[in-house]
Amino acid sequence: MSRALLAEPLKLRCGAVLPNRLVKSALSEQLGDRRNAPTPELFELYRTWARGGAGALITGNVMVDPAALGEPRNVAATPDPVVYRPWARAVDGTDTRLWVQLNHPGRQSPRYLSRQPVAPSAVPFGDRGVRTAFAAPRALTSEEIEAIIERFGVAARTFVEAGFAGVQIHGAHGYLVSQFLSPLTNLRSDAWGGDAVRRRRFLLEVVRRVRTAVGDDVPLSVKLNSADFQRGGFTEDESLEVVRELGEAGLDLLEVSGGTYEKAAMMGSGRASTLAREAYFLDYAAKARSVSDVALMVTGGFATPDGMTAALRSGELDVIGLGRPLVVAPDLPERLLRGDDVRAERRCPKTGIRLADSLLEIQWHTRQMHRIAAGKPVDRRGALPTLVRAGVTDGLNAFRRVRA
Repeated sequence: MSRALLAEPLKLRCGAVLPNRLVKSALSEQLGDRRNAPTPELFELYRTWARGGAGALITGNVMVDPAALGEPRNVAATPDPVVYRPWARAVDGTDTRLWVQLNHPGRQSPRYLSRQPVAPSAVPFGDRGVRTAFAAPRALTSEEIEAIIERFGVAARTFVEAGFAGVQIHGAHGYLVSQFLSPLTNLRSDAWGGDAVRRRRFLLEVVRRVRTAVGDDVPLSVKLNSADFQRGGFTEDESLEVVRELGEAGLDLLEVSGGTYEKAAMMGSGRASTLAREAYFLDYAAKARSVSDVALMVTGGFATPDGMTAALRSGELDVIGLGRPLVVAPDLPERLLRGDDVRAERRCPKTGIRLADSLLEIQWHTRQMHRIAAGKPVDRRGALPTLVRAGVTDGLNAFRRVRA
């Protein structure tokens, strides 16, 4: 099968062009400093990825409020673009575009970071076993909701002024936007909840505010759940209605994901249909294509060049998203584009103990990003050395942290 499709440019609605169809999806790097500003190590990580040949790199979740963090070393937005210019320059000398992902954790902020997180409604996070790591949230006031929407706009403008080429809004994985969309976490009966139309108002207002802030020529993306896979939660039918409205609002690229950290579909699927077609959310992408012509990006599960090419050829999506495989092999896009017979390796050390393996999925890849940022090669050792190296305390903290 011809792999030339991977190298084809993609013109987005706003007129911006991606030089190829391979994009690094957001991964939480945990490389901010104590003030939650970006560090030289973060710049080096993105410099390495930029040399790897992807059409675009989407950053890990940058929090729009320094007082609302998902992890202690998140980068958080301030109104000063000078702080972020060295990060934007990390792609200089390459064809790669750098996009910022903006986020707010809502209730998904660990207790050691926030004793009183905010959310659409005062619904605690997780089951009893997980809940101890997260304080119960309080419901946002209407004025606070408007202020958070404004924060998204200010952050977007700041990063574009710093030199970033595009903006993505994180609307998936149980963070604040996702909390507004779900009837399980949005119990409001005012203008921000009560039915599906009002539950999606927050996301649409954020999109409108960001578009106003950055103008019509800057690519705007949303990462959206196909569903949250929880009984009584955000459904696929509701998600498709959101896709339709996002298309009408002028979105340039929709990244498809699914699940929350209470039901983590984004971490993988073992269904035969998924394994055969490689990607996790292709069936949903086909449905999304039927309700909107917005460009679609699917992340998760792609393994082979032929699988990626087949997905593009089907017309169900426009962009291949690659996350953890670019931690294992930062130069993977370049190798795919030149036709090498290479797999996208999603390396997950295993112990056979489910809880430990969930911890290791996060811990191993985070440590590899830190190695790359320090100019070191990826450490391909297995589960036991990784677990020992991490240490029990470090491991437990990593399990409690929420990922992008």
